[in-house]
Amino acid sequence: MVALSDAVKRLLSVEEAAKYLGVQKSTIHSWASQKKIPVVHIGRRLLFNQEDLDRVLEAGKRETR
Repeated sequence: MVALSDAVKRLLSVEEAAKYLGVQKSTIHSWASQKKIPVVHIGRRLLFNQEDLDRVLEAGKRETR
């Protein structure tokens, strides 16, 4: 039996990604279509790697004064 890689284990649905990032599902769809966040297409499903979402969060951080 083949073990799933860590990356595959951390694929999130649109709903899970929205909850993880604290935004609406429509925002996730919009960001995915605008290529603001990486997306994995499996059939009609959109899935998001949690590590990719973490990198998006890190890139959006700003220094405080």
